[in-house]
Amino acid sequence: VTILFGLSGTGKTTLSADPKRKLIGDDEHCWTDDGTFNIEGGCYAKAINLSEEKEPDIFRAIKFGTVLENVVYDKFTREVDYTDTSITQNTRASYPIQYIDNVQMPCIAGHPENIIFLTCDAFGVLPPVSKLTPEQASYHFISGYTAKVAGTEMGVTEPQATFSACFGAAFMMWHPNKYAELLAEKIKKHKAKAWLVNTGWTGGAHGVGSRMSLKHTRAMIDAIHHHEFDNVEFVTDEEFGFQIPTSCPGVPSEVLIPKNTWEDKGKYDQTKQKLVKLFNDNFKQFEENVNEDIVKAGPKANISV
Repeated sequence: VTILFGLSGTGKTTLSADPKRKLIGDDEHCWTDDGTFNIEGGCYAKAINLSEEKEPDIFRAIKFGTVLENVVYDKFTREVDYTDTSITQNTRASYPIQYIDNVQMPCIAGHPENIIFLTCDAFGVLPPVSKLTPEQASYHFISGYTAKVAGTEMGVTEPQATFSACFGAAFMMWHPNKYAELLAEKIKKHKAKAWLVNTGWTGGAHGVGSRMSLKHTRAMIDAIHHHEFDNVEFVTDEEFGFQIPTSCPGVPSEVLIPKNTWEDKGKYDQTKQKLVKLFNDNFKQFEENVNEDIVKAGPKANISV
């Protein structure tokens, strides 16, 4: 069992619709003493540029009974044009979970072996996959970093860095540390591994680099599930402190280390320091009420840059 955390546009629905794994849902789950379960009974997928080739499971789930929002279609043939964003880029498809071929019914599962935080890093700084300690997991959970991407937020045409505590600040009643402690306790009790997966930019920041290949991201998620990172070499990121695998089946090794994908290495270092500062500035609001070990698990600025 794997739980994916992430804000809108980071890839939860796309990556959870994996033909090789049974789906219990793409959002709204509970993790109890007995395991996990879904409380929605359906999925809410982004439909922009949807194609059978890229996302076959979601594409095939769109049939009679599916609700389409904001899409443009031919009124005579009733054929939908998923590339047409004249109404909004935030086009959606909402369908019952049984419309996906490989589902777990009822939508109940055991305790997760892996916790994956998804982020869409518009700066192109974070590695596509890295392993977190429980304290780092708590730090990134409280931070809830991603970019607001065109298509998920009103008025956003270019990605902007954003932080949303616990990946859902608007819905949280308690101080984020309360939720972080609950999560850390469960991670330790059930010996789950925590990972950070960047589905954002590689080879440069937005406007220079390109979006991470979905094929590569899927290969990294597969490697997590198949324990293929258990015996590979890791390098420690100097600023963020997380562990980055140096090899992954189906992924060129240079993709795994972000700096290697940038032509301008100096610009990479500058951009990384900018992101470190954004993380640190955001976390100041939580420091007083957060366990000291979690505070220490945050990124450290490199004063030599």
